[in-house]
Amino acid sequence: MKKIILIAVLLSLQSIGFAKKVKFAVDMTGLTISTFGMHISGDFQTIAGFAGGDWMPNTTPLAQETADTNIYSIVVDIPAFAKYEYKFVNGDQFYEAEFVPIESRVGYNFDDNRWIYVDSLSNDTSFVGAIRFSQNAPKGYHLLRLKVDMRNAGLIDPSGTHVGGSFQGWNTTSSILYSLNDTIEELIVYIDTLITSAQFKYINGNTSVGYETVPAICASSGNRDFQIPKDTVLNVVCFSECMDCLNVGIAERATTENVNLYPNPTNDFSVLEFENNDIRTISIVNTLGSIVRSYSNINETSLTIEKNDLKKGIYFIIVRASENNISTTKWVIQ
Repeated sequence: MKKIILIAVLLSLQSIGFAKKVKFAVDMTGLTISTFGMHISGDFQTIAGFAGGDWMPNTTPLAQETADTNIYSIVVDIPAFAKYEYKFVNGDQFYEAEFVPIESRVGYNFDDNRWIYVDSLSNDTSFVGAIRFSQNAPKGYHLLRLKVDMRNAGLIDPSGTHVGGSFQGWNTTSSILYSLNDTIEELIVYIDTLITSAQFKYINGNTSVGYETVPAICASSGNRDFQIPKDTVLNVVCFSECMDCLNVGIAERATTENVNLYPNPTNDFSVLEFENNDIRTISIVNTLGSIVRSYSNINETSLTIEKNDLKKGIYFIIVRASENNISTTKWVIQ
């Protein structure tokens, strides 16, 4: 009997050791609250002790806060080192669940739930802020979703992939990424709307030794640089590369021609000069990895690129004469 009791105590202690307090909160400013109250529905409800199973819309009520009566919240105890999915519900029926914007969704296999990765056992409460109902971020913040492909990073550190950036004090341990689809590591952070740009680097591990080396062509002071005019999902990049791993592989096999670009930097226009008049496709890509302008079937020895509606900042001009003839040039607009 004593042995059975001891085993039960040890199991209880183990369960407590892996428990973590997590606060879920939603901002309902300007919205009418259902007479049945606010709830949260997710895949954590059973393990958190709520009856009826997971994804029940009426078993996990949110309490109205007193400091700000627009905020409804709950604190639950759930195991750490796990990913959880959820939605807020204005009422107690499935059809009253919020519509989660694309930027915040899991996004794979048509999964439209919010998600959070609980990565810490520290004696505090994990809390990302009161997210606005059916929106991406808490009031006064923009969502930033980071994505990195680690397949070319070599041996992955057991502590996982992290990010350090100016938006979180270059802390190497506080921001861990999570893989939703086996190859891409992701993280959602919330940036004050007063911050319009920031720098960061991915980390293989959780120390400065694991910082990636960002190629000079896409680096600013050795870091990745981005602008945040709105809720933003960054394109996937390969660890220590400027683009995704698929295009990195193509670039490694490619024969790069000489391309001359002047003036650079510019505040008006620049001229691209080529070695010959082969037919080329030219793309201008911003620091988020999005194509902002393209030119097809160019068969001259030069091309004038006007600034026009492009904003100040760093761009990349990708010139493709064929699958095996590609060049990338940094272009700066002042």
